[in-house]
Amino acid sequence: MAIQLKVPDIKGDECAKKITKSILTMESDAKVDVNVDTKIVTVDAAASEESIKQMVQSAGYTIEGY
Repeated sequence: MAIQLKVPDIKGDECAKKITKSILTMESDAKVDVNVDTKIVTVDAAASEESIKQMVQSAGYTIEGY
């Protein structure tokens, strides 16, 4: 199931790489798309929405509304 997260502190490609790497470290078969312009992270993974949010936060980013 794909989830979308608004991550307002995404600044550029380095942020996108860091978020993607953090998610793939925990969930190696996840499909991750980070749109730098809209600051939306779309993740399709077996992991729960809660654990994906924790992965993004562990990379040092905040999630809008969380």
